[in-house]
Amino acid sequence: MAFPNTVPRKRLVSVLLFILLLVMLIMTQSHKPTLAQGPISLEEIENPLIPQRADPWMYRHTDGYYYFTGSVPAYDRIELRRAETISGLSTAPTVDIWHKRDRGIMSMHIWAPEIHFIDGKWYIYYAAARTDAPFDHRMYVLENTASNPLEGTWEEKGQIKTAWESFSLDATTFEHNGTRYLVWAQRDPRVRGNSNLYIAAMSNPWTIIEPQVELTRPTYDWERIGFWVNEGAAVLKRNGRIFITYSGSATDSNYAMGLLTADEDSDLLDPESWTKAREPVFFTNARTGQYGPGHNSFTVSAEGDDLLVYHARNYTEIEGDPLYDPNRHARVQKLYWNEDGTPYFGIPVPDGPLPVRFRAASEEVAYLAHDGDRAILDANLTQIERSQFRVIPGLADADAYSLESTNQPGHYLRHRDGVIWLEADDGSEPFTSDATWQITRAEGRAEGIWIESYNMSGAGIVAQEGALVLGPLAEDGAGGGAFVVER
Repeated sequence: MAFPNTVPRKRLVSVLLFILLLVMLIMTQSHKPTLAQGPISLEEIENPLIPQRADPWMYRHTDGYYYFTGSVPAYDRIELRRAETISGLSTAPTVDIWHKRDRGIMSMHIWAPEIHFIDGKWYIYYAAARTDAPFDHRMYVLENTASNPLEGTWEEKGQIKTAWESFSLDATTFEHNGTRYLVWAQRDPRVRGNSNLYIAAMSNPWTIIEPQVELTRPTYDWERIGFWVNEGAAVLKRNGRIFITYSGSATDSNYAMGLLTADEDSDLLDPESWTKAREPVFFTNARTGQYGPGHNSFTVSAEGDDLLVYHARNYTEIEGDPLYDPNRHARVQKLYWNEDGTPYFGIPVPDGPLPVRFRAASEEVAYLAHDGDRAILDANLTQIERSQFRVIPGLADADAYSLESTNQPGHYLRHRDGVIWLEADDGSEPFTSDATWQITRAEGRAEGIWIESYNMSGAGIVAQEGALVLGPLAEDGAGGGAFVVER
């Protein structure tokens, strides 16, 4: 992309003065580049977090450990791992806590285990088939009384019985106002489709109380591609509401996530209490190379931020049944919130380090962002992904950094003639130099950093009258030149 010639004639004088100032600043001492941490942890999480683990379920327990399980490609067992950090899960040893039976019930296709801690005991909900026939699954529960679920004995509590003896899977559970609920996917023999979502109260962790209530069935086009599916529910209670995410369509690149919402004071067993989003809230993004994101769970960071855990592939061409393609990888990213208290899922971020955001320290809510190819100071926040950047070793110097756009991978922030732009890397020396930055701690601001030009020492990205320009950085980090690093 050619660099646009947008500097107005009336600004030529100010630009010349600015260049003279930069010549004076060029002789100042540069800072050694170190990425300063902001108000939340910059734990080095990289996606994919755990390869070949579909239907990922992550839970942070009161013991400080993160617990993880998911579908293994062989569909023949249930495994658990734990670690004190999310990134630690990627290398944590696994423990096979249960294996499928040789024949009969629970002998085929062990799918989508979830781990829950209920009344001092551990429970795992999972689906298993009796034969290799399609849509033959039923839901089952395991129980463990040990303090560490990777130890102790897992007891089979049996099948969760529902109103019909039909294809059922993806059970999840939550408690609200003293009542425990089960949400699951099941095929109603009386209606068209592969699975709908249902909810029921529970008398214990493996028994529901009638009636079971239909929450949603595939009604929109995006839920009916390949198969008519609503499945993979996950529950999140926030901001006076109950949110249930679910996944729809076939498990290829058409797989996507929908959202149900109910007021926390409503009757959760009344279908009228629930509102269904017409469009998917999280779906394939070809630019970031993430296809078929879905079957999610929720967890929290050590700092209390909500995180979205899900699986996705890196390609669309699949030979045979997508269910037997092993490369649905477990991934994690931050979940954001709209001003009205509803979740904002954004886009599935590219593989590699999680992106960060740079908030202007001089502003209450304003972030370094881009609008197309133009760098802006964004206070609108309607599209979080345009303010997300991956901080990677610099294109011109591995000891410095480059800021790569999250929603336009391969495009970097660079400067020319005092203007900040987002451009695709053309491999040229001028580009790599102009798109490399010294990220240094701003003196006088404990949580602040400077984003200083690599090839113009003393000049960096500063906020100026609501815009972003390449300008002189004050020695104390004031004057709109300091940013705070956030997820």
